Amino acid sequence: SEGGSSIAQRFAQLQEENFKAIAMVMFAQYVQEGSLGTVLKMAEDVTALARSCAAGARDNPECLKPLDRILLDAACQQENLPKLSECCAEKDPARQDCFLSLKNSSGGFPSPFDSPNAAAACKNYSQHPQPSRAQFIYQVSRQHPFLYAPTILAGAARYEEMMKSCCRATEASTLSPEECFRRQAPKVVKPIREDALRQEHTCGILETFGERTLQALKLAQISQKFPRADFGTVSKLALDVAATHKACCRGAALDCMSAREEILRYVCTHQDILSSKIQQCCEKPLLQRTECILTAENDDRPAGLSPHIREFIEDKGICQQFVQEKDKHLARFLYEYSRRHPEFSAQMLLRVGKGYEELLKECCRSGAPEHCRGKGEEELKKHISETESVMRTSCDIYKEKGDYYFQNELLMSFTKKMPQLTSAELIKFTKQMTTIGSRCCQLSQDKLLPCAEENLDLVLGEICRRHLRDPINPGVCHCCSSSYSFRRPCLGKLEIDESFVPLPLTPGLFTFHEDLCTSQEEKLQHRKQEMLINLIKYKPQISQPQLASVSAAFAIMRERCCSQASPQACFQTQGPELIKRSEKLLSA
Repeated sequence: SEGGSSIAQRFAQLQEENFKAIAMVMFAQYVQEGSLGTVLKMAEDVTALARSCAAGARDNPECLKPLDRILLDAACQQENLPKLSECCAEKDPARQDCFLSLKNSSGGFPSPFDSPNAAAACKNYSQHPQPSRAQFIYQVSRQHPFLYAPTILAGAARYEEMMKSCCRATEASTLSPEECFRRQAPKVVKPIREDALRQEHTCGILETFGERTLQALKLAQISQKFPRADFGTVSKLALDVAATHKACCRGAALDCMSAREEILRYVCTHQDILSSKIQQCCEKPLLQRTECILTAENDDRPAGLSPHIREFIEDKGICQQFVQEKDKHLARFLYEYSRRHPEFSAQMLLRVGKGYEELLKECCRSGAPEHCRGKGEEELKKHISETESVMRTSCDIYKEKGDYYFQNELLMSFTKKMPQLTSAELIKFTKQMTTIGSRCCQLSQDKLLPCAEENLDLVLGEICRRHLRDPINPGVCHCCSSSYSFRRPCLGKLEIDESFVPLPLTPGLFTFHEDLCTSQEEKLQHRKQEMLINLIKYKPQISQPQLASVSAAFAIMRERCCSQASPQACFQTQGPELIKRSEKLLSA
């Protein structure tokens, strides 16, 4: 169901170039196996129709159809797409659902940065700038079939900037096009990757924990961002945002865009009651607003906001309210608590809300002791200091040890919790966590928790989605499916996975080659981390002193062999010796 705007209105609102680009995104996302030529032709046909509808071809019945139906009709007219014929035989809305079910995120389509030849890319761009941009949009859209279309257009604009600046063959520029691409490409790719990850993350929450959890999360986040807004306004926004995510996660691209624009329009026309910090965002073009508002700082708390909300514990009528309108009462508590605490992460606020719900469940029973609700405050203090100390301890370790050794600590911990993951996965996830350390640990105390826990939530979400594709172990299964807000503490408390059968010591488990003599620190660290992972998978119960002894023995051997004329020969004799000694040490 398209949000009430006709093809002519859409065309007028977006202007031709954007309209055609968005049509391309949609076709490439819906019809992933279509060639660039097919996608371009469909986009051109629909744009031509939109142009004539906007110019006043009022009597053309095509102009009156909802836009998503027009797009699917165009796709169904293509001869050479056999996969679609089953969907095209269906009637709407079943047809749209069928199309959505074909979208595949793990298609392994080529990325726009797979072609490394800079000279050819520049030549191609200088001769055909438009097709070069179209190719970019096509490739990214196939790669990310659920991604918000304006995000892809923003990426295309950054891609064009990069092509212009890197391909200018001026004498003044000292950078070769290759080097220029290498530096600029991350600026183009990163926002797309991050947005795709955020989107998958939110959809994962919706899928695993349901709409009520997502609504609560949005309520906490919006209350923090707009602390001056009243409860009615904040809860309306939270429900709208959650509903929008539902459309976006289904992959219904037009509904998703319309719903997002509706919310942006509402937010920007109600700045006076929402926030003083978003004026600049609202002056930007429509397609750039979302990103800006998401990253805008929280508005100042209203003067005279009491630091405590004792009435939620002390008022006489609390239990009656809780029984009569449970969800509304809990939502009001979450709103009042969140707007007072910008220094907490949203996940922590949800845990506080959950604690409050448990407290009322227990204390509102008949026969509950008189001062039952009084212990809520104690529980709350305990939980807050627990979370803060976990973060502080992690940051202390990070500041003391630096990136590499901090990552090694995480590797030891996570290899014990999740030995089923591959070395590459363990290194990737702990690297992301280390990056969070470097980003968040330098912030002031009031910014630390939101930064650390919100970002950690993204990584843990990725681990949980990996678990859904290919189950890891019962402990991870329990933490990933039982409670969203307690996912981090739950995974944090996991110990050694008892169900894992340690790796046997085969000749191939530890191999020592002259690549250990590399002078490239990063390569060496990577090799050492792979060995560390295998060591823990072989001996999950390894103690800190045992690990230190094995590491020291390895360092001595590496030093010795790398100073020889033939390191390889040295490793061949010394390697098995080291393994024998270590085995003895570990079985002690």
